Amino acid sequence: MRLALFVSGTGSNARTIIDRFQAHPEDGVEVVLLVSNKATAGALAMATERDVPTLVLARKDFYETEELLQDLASFRVDFIALAGFLWLVPAYLVQAFPQRILNIHPALLPAYGGRGMYGANVHRAVKEHGETESGITIHYVNEKYDEGNTVFQAAVRLDPEDTPEQIAERVLRLEHANYWRVLRRLAD
Repeated sequence: MRLALFVSGTGSNARTIIDRFQAHPEDGVEVVLLVSNKATAGALAMATERDVPTLVLARKDFYETEELLQDLASFRVDFIALAGFLWLVPAYLVQAFPQRILNIHPALLPAYGGRGMYGANVHRAVKEHGETESGITIHYVNEKYDEGNTVFQAAVRLDPEDTPEQIAERVLRLEHANYWRVLRRLAD
């Protein structure tokens, strides 16, 4: 699997994935490109330090042209993993990579998904609703936020006194422990 990671922020999931597959080439996954929609994303420097090429997307180009497909083809990308990428994936990209774009969401979908439900927003909502568990959902990407078919879910029990920040930490540990495993399984 020749994998492109799409990120918007610091890229802790991207770092975990890159480090895993660089250390274990026998897994059959090679991260060949990191794409970000923010020129200031910390993930760009992290990827560069690990000799992974990077690309910064302009919003207009991403939504109004299909130039990204040429960039992905030049790196022979055959699978995409969103790792904290906050833009809705346009139809042309979904159609070019059917069932080959994966996303990780910090909640147990279908709950707490959709537009605006990312990061701290999710964990605050989980806390406000008094949920006794939260977790992660890894799913295929379609043309709507968080509605693609689920590939994997994992849950963590919550205590009533957990803060949104504590929930976020516990969920992030699940993300780091499982996203690369799902990618490795799909590469098989």
